[in-house]
Amino acid sequence: MITRRETLRQLLIGTVGLFSAAGCARLSAEAPSMAASSYRRVFLFSGHMIDAAGRATPRFPADKEAIAAAAIGAALDARGCGGGDLGICGGACGGDLLFAEAVLARGAHLQLLLPFDEQTFLSESVDFADAGWRPRFFAVKQKPHTVTQVAPEALGPLPPGANPYERENRWLLDTALAHGAQRLDFICLWDGGGGDGPGGTRHMVEQVEAAGAHVTWLDTRTLWTV
Repeated sequence: MITRRETLRQLLIGTVGLFSAAGCARLSAEAPSMAASSYRRVFLFSGHMIDAAGRATPRFPADKEAIAAAAIGAALDARGCGGGDLGICGGACGGDLLFAEAVLARGAHLQLLLPFDEQTFLSESVDFADAGWRPRFFAVKQKPHTVTQVAPEALGPLPPGANPYERENRWLLDTALAHGAQRLDFICLWDGGGGDGPGGTRHMVEQVEAAGAHVTWLDTRTLWTV
């Protein structure tokens, strides 16, 4: 039988091209303690950001925020999210922050994993949207149940030729799986299509399905018609 520690070791081996040698060494060294998780369930999220103004093909229009928030909350409630659980996500405007707010509102802990240093991340993934998203990011980050990490510090410099968003997806998934695959619930807010570049929601869905985790797909093609 493959143990949880062996599963994590294999994941690290398979993603060596995305992490620096130092980053892999740190994750490998932490594997035994991370595998002994005290959380009942681990909820991992991936989903669309709010559309930038003037986006040619709408994907997550700002006026659909309330619908998305309600769907994410309902998905967490359906799986019994509560005080003994952990949520893991990025911190981008739109799906990530809606998920983060919902997890914290249910008394669970939250781990924010950012692909860049904070200022670069805010510029790339938060500040292009409505001005209200930046204070919401900091409100989530400053909650006592939130732990925030940034990839350049946790994993080391991005290796030459690697994509930061693909590395982010693998980091998110590896972090969740380190608590035990049997604990993992994945929620995605997704239109079923490809992303605007490497490392989008489709990439994460494929990685999660390969790991055999439970998937809740909030299909925006249906949600936006409500």
